[in-house]
Amino acid sequence: MFDALLQFIQSDAVINGLQALLLILSGFLLARYTAKAAEKIISNNFSRHHAVLFRRVVYWLVLALFLASALHQLGFSLGVLLGAAGVLSVAIGFASQTSASNLISGLFLIGEKPFQIGDTIKVGTTIGEVLSIDLLSVKLRTFDNLFVRIPNESLIKSEMTNMTRFPIRRFDLLLGVAYKENIANVRKVLFDVAEKNPLSLDEPAPAFLFTGFGDSALNLQFSVWCSTGNFRALRNSLQEEIKLAFDAAGIEIPFPHRTLYAGSETPPFPVRIVSEATPASTEQKPDKPANS
Repeated sequence: MFDALLQFIQSDAVINGLQALLLILSGFLLARYTAKAAEKIISNNFSRHHAVLFRRVVYWLVLALFLASALHQLGFSLGVLLGAAGVLSVAIGFASQTSASNLISGLFLIGEKPFQIGDTIKVGTTIGEVLSIDLLSVKLRTFDNLFVRIPNESLIKSEMTNMTRFPIRRFDLLLGVAYKENIANVRKVLFDVAEKNPLSLDEPAPAFLFTGFGDSALNLQFSVWCSTGNFRALRNSLQEEIKLAFDAAGIEIPFPHRTLYAGSETPPFPVRIVSEATPASTEQKPDKPANS
């Protein structure tokens, strides 16, 4: 029995299987370290997105070479495998036209580079940070920590806004003040608030626009520039500071008013407010006519 076991271990099939397994394990290790080294080298001259993409290409290329060697060690003919892979790829191509469209769109995104890993983009109603840019889809993480996958074809066909592409960004605050207010005084208060805010940039300078006469207020727009990373902090702090400054200066922020009108042919009717504490018995009642 020991001789039979020894002959089985020394057989060509077992030896070839062990060699193939060793090739696969070596391929996984070598592919991982080679891909990391390639990413580190290319990241010095290219963007993070291109470095990640190059790392994946190197990883799968090295791993594919070792897998092909392992299959050849097991006795598989590489020519037959390549032929079968070609026929399978054609069948898959006809069956998955959407995936092919996403693949082509991914190549356009890689070449056009409208955004990179780490940018914050807006697609439709979805806003999130770009986690990865793959050949079929783009992965986002929203501000409430949700994972969103967007097909590349949708990004090519729809409008996309890169919210962190440039180093500075403008915050436009739309507000209204009462008609009785002095516009020059309102402008001065707004500029004083922007000057005291440490997140507001001096260049480009803040801008004040009088946009028109509203139903209940004078409509204004106050625009302040800040660095892109401080946009949300500026938006929160600036609005709070403007509200406090308006209260201190006595500037009224009006709310919509409504007037009841019953028509020109209807005479005005009086409106009387009666306190709930007033008993009904104290109300005056018309005198009754005396009995004849």
